[in-house]
Amino acid sequence: MKSEKTRFAKKMPAKNIKRKKKYCRFCAKDIKDIDYKDIDLLQNFTSDRGKMRTRNSSGNCAKHQRKMSAAIKNARIMGLLPFVTD
Repeated sequence: MKSEKTRFAKKMPAKNIKRKKKYCRFCAKDIKDIDYKDIDLLQNFTSDRGKMRTRNSSGNCAKHQRKMSAAIKNARIMGLLPFVTD
């Protein structure tokens, strides 16, 4: 019989995993404004449930993440993006 400690022990993360560094797409392409009417672009920054992606998962810098969230909210109010999906 296994002891309780070994049965519920957490798995250690694998070491030496190379991860691709995330970068801000808008800074790299030198895009100043994010338009709320560009639905294809905005959908890249929302999940399949309609939630906005965080800075860590999208890779945006703080400045462009604020502009992105404002554009997504504006597109939702205008009816271009759904608030939630099933």
